[in-house]
Parts: sequence; C-alpha cells; structure tokens
Amino acid sequence: MKRLRHNKNKFCLFSDLFLSCTCVGFVVQEYQASSPSMESPISSFLIGLRAFANSFLSQYEPLALILAPLLSLLFAFILQSFLCVVHDKGLKQTLIGFLISSFKLIPGVKSYIDAEKQKVVDKLQSTSKNKRDGWRSVLPKAGLGIEVLEKMKDEKRNDVIWQGKCSGTVYIGGSDSEGHFSLINEACSMFSHTNPLHMDVFQSVVRFEAEVVAMTASFLGSKEKTSGGQICGNMTSGGTESILLAVKTSRDYMKAKKGITRPEMIIPESAHSAYDKAAQYFNIKLWRVPVNKEFQADVKAIRRFINKNTVMIVGSAPGFPHGIIDPIEELGELALSYRICLHVDLCLGGFVLPFARKIGYPVPPFDFSVEGVTSISVDVHKYGLAPKGTSIVLYRNHDIRKHQFVAVTEWSGGLYVSPTMAGSRPGGLIAGAWASMMSLGLQGYLEHTKNIMEVSKRIQKGIKEIPELYIIGRPDMTIVAFGSDTIDIFEVNDLMSSKGWHLNALQRPNSIHICVTLQHVPVVEDFLKDLTESVQTVKENPGPISGGLAPIYGAAGRMPDRGMVQELLVNFMDSSC
Repeated sequence: MKRLRHNKNKFCLFSDLFLSCTCVGFVVQEYQASSPSMESPISSFLIGLRAFANSFLSQYEPLALILAPLLSLLFAFILQSFLCVVHDKGLKQTLIGFLISSFKLIPGVKSYIDAEKQKVVDKLQSTSKNKRDGWRSVLPKAGLGIEVLEKMKDEKRNDVIWQGKCSGTVYIGGSDSEGHFSLINEACSMFSHTNPLHMDVFQSVVRFEAEVVAMTASFLGSKEKTSGGQICGNMTSGGTESILLAVKTSRDYMKAKKGITRPEMIIPESAHSAYDKAAQYFNIKLWRVPVNKEFQADVKAIRRFINKNTVMIVGSAPGFPHGIIDPIEELGELALSYRICLHVDLCLGGFVLPFARKIGYPVPPFDFSVEGVTSISVDVHKYGLAPKGTSIVLYRNHDIRKHQFVAVTEWSGGLYVSPTMAGSRPGGLIAGAWASMMSLGLQGYLEHTKNIMEVSKRIQKGIKEIPELYIIGRPDMTIVAFGSDTIDIFEVNDLMSSKGWHLNALQRPNSIHICVTLQHVPVVEDFLKDLTESVQTVKENPGPISGGLAPIYGAAGRMPDRGMVQELLVNFMDSSC
C-alpha cells in the first residue's frame, strides 16, 4: 500500500512538471519584459529553450497543442481516481469490480443477475413475506383499550421457542415471567415515564446512570493507579451506539490533539461490524487487517498500517466470532508509541472477565489497567443481565469524553447540549440496569460467571469428542466456534435449526458458534446430543436439506465480488423492514 501511495505521488509530480514545461514560453516573455537590457546565462538559456520549444512544437497543429494538455489533465484525473479506488478497495477487488461492471454491460446480463439475486433474497426471507400480508397499516377506528394486552399475548405466542435454544440473544436464566425477569420488568415499569434529558426533573434516573457507570468502571480498572483515576462515561442504547460514540470521540480528540483531518482507523477482521457502520457514518477510512494464526489481532500487521492519519486502533475482549481475547497489552503499547487512541470492545466480556479472573480463570489484562487504552464499550444488557437497550461507553479521562458531547449555541430553541446520540432516552431502561446490578451484587455475578464458564468448558470438551469437528482457536470465555474439514458445517447448522437451535453462521473460515448464556445451563447435554446427531446425519447423507440456507451461505463465502454480496444484503434488508 505504501508503494501504491508512492507511485501516486510520483504521477502527481510528473503532471506538475508537464504543466510547468508548457508554461515556459510565458516565463521567458515575463523575464524579458522585466529585464529587457540585461544579458545573463539565465536569459540566454531561457531564450534558447523557447526557440527549441517553438521549433519542436511547430510541426503540430494548433488544435493538437490545445488538446494535448487538456487530455493529459483528463488522463491524470482518471489515473488518480483509479489509484484512489485501488487504495480504498485493493487491486484485486478493484479489478473484479471492473470486470463485473463490464460484464453487466452485455445485453441481458444485468437483468439475469438481478433476477438471480432476487431469488436469493426470496430464499433468505423464506415465508416472511406471506406473514407480512396481514400486518396492520392503519389505526383501528376504535381503540382496543385494555384488550390490546390480550392481543399482544396472542402475538407473543407466535414467537419461536427461545428458552435455552438461542446463541446469545437472551442472557437471563429462567422464564420471562419470574425471577430476575420480573424484577427488572417491574423496575422498568416503575420509571417508564422518565427521561434523563430532563435532569432537573428526573433526578433519580440521573443518579442511577451515574452509579451504573461508576460501578461498572470499578471492575474495569478505574481503581488501578495506571487508570489515572478519571474514568468516566455514559449509558447508551447498546454496544453499537457505544462503539459509534467511541469512534466519533476518538476522531474529534485526535483532530484537536494532532490536527488530523482525514482520519483512518485500523481494526482486526474479527472486530465487530459496528466499526464499519461508524466508518460510514463519520467519514473515516477503515483498514480491516487479517488476524494471526491464533485468530487474535495481529499487532505487527496493524503497525504496518499506521500512518499520520491514524486516529485509533481496536481490540476486543473477546471478539464476537470466536470468543478470543486480543493482545490488549501489546495494542496499548502500540497506541502509546504512536500517540493514538485504543478502543477495547468489552460488550461481551465486560461482565464476565473481571469475575472469571476472581474465581481463578487465567485472564490477560484487558481494561483501563492497560496503559494506552483510551475507551471501552461494555453491554449491561448481555451478561450484566439488564433489560435490552442498555450499554456503557467509558473513557480514560474527561478531556477525551468532552469530544463525545454535542453543544449547540445558535438554536432559537435555546442552548442545547447532549451527551449521546439520542436526545431523549428511556429512563426505565437505566432504572432496570441499576436494579439488575444492585440486586445481583458481586456474589451474584461471581455465581453466574462460574455457571456459564463451566458450561462453555463442557461444550468445548463435547465438541472435541466429535472427530469431524474442530474448535476455532482457543476460546477465552463463553463463545465456542467450531468448523469442519470433512463435512459442510452449514448443513450441520441447518439440521440444528430444524431441531430448534439458533446458532450463528460465520465465515473465514466457514464455521458456526454458540454464545453460552444462563439459558444453556440446564440444556447443555441436549445441545451436545443434537450436535452429535446432526454431524452424523450430514456425514452419512451429505447435501442441503429442504429449506436450508447452507447453499446460500456457502456461495456467499466463495463469491469473489463482495460488492454483489453487499447488494444482496441490502436488498434483503430493504424488503424485510
């Protein structure tokens, strides 16, 4: 990539030199006009150069002399545009995109490809279109009153069975009508009318938010001397918003500190897709770097991508695909040496790793105790067992966090300042998060962590006993990813889906994973039994099952034109919501 930039710079210099040479006649005339009586080596040289240029160019038509520099500029512009595309997408993807675009110009080809893409979209949607036919599009003439609750209960019965069957998704154990569920539901209901935007009115939820942030920071390094003692943050709507805010804040902080106006960030390919969203939203160039053989962030590879425009690098603890912790200490040293930001994604690990360490599991440094870490995202609605829609973004100090805020001074509605992306925020969710943390306490989180870590180890052991499968890397926490060299792992996933399990399909390499929650504690043996049977079925009868998505996942993974895969995803989403 550095070589590409070098060639691009060389071409720009050549273009400048060409344009300068075409103006030499004007320079000579100006020089003679300003020094008509002076004879010097410079004057002689310029006169001779003009004579040579006139003699050389006299053999060409005047029109050609006018068009030549214009065409040269056009060529330079086209070449520069091409180099920019190569710089952004890489030479391989640029050439593939060009060939595909050219191929589509053939009559009938584009319409054929569009038709085939629509078939794939329809396949992904399955029967969802038929279900949407009866959905309401206008208000009822007469309100249903309290009867609406009965209608909602009827709709809820149409949901698939999720208890113990989903990877991640629901992190609280037990039924949704009892125990911890009932507690946080009541807390949310009690404060459903509140909004922390009006901090002078709803002082209770303002306090709840501050305490949730402080309590979370306390087990993520805020009590360590290396943290600096200024850890601060805010609650958000989820891990994606926490990451978006951290990226926006890092961008603006680096602009203020280093004057960076064309920001870039570097992430391992295992980092969450929220960074891609942030790059698009905030106009940041994103470099996605392959992981190492252990499926961790490759620090040396990341170092090679750092340049004067780099504002931040990223690590995860653990990463969503394979549940493996990146080398946060090494990334911290790298960030310090280049004076750039380091964000650590703890959306999954924030409410597990601190407690896993306390009960004896080997956990490498991952939080603000690591110098160089400038921000952290952590979801309370996952292993914090809070209601959905609660996350936290933390910063090393207030100087960094100030760049998260938006202050407006010229609005006719008055002076306005907001800490997060949303203006109004649901105080009920903040109250639910506070209730969850206060009700469980340290002992509650230690007990739950012990249970899910043991289930994770049991699943790893069970997968190792299935000869057709292998585990991706060495899982550090509660996510276990596995693949196969002998059977189609996506066919296994389809069979597991037919048995009611909802797992996550992964790529590079093709694999699936399960994110262990408290829901899986009582059904772990059922999972391993169904997995063993599914593997055996695929081994004995290979081939896609009716209604399965294995062929689509497999084809998408092999498709060289990633732009076409992107179009498929966009078309699917557009017709699904």
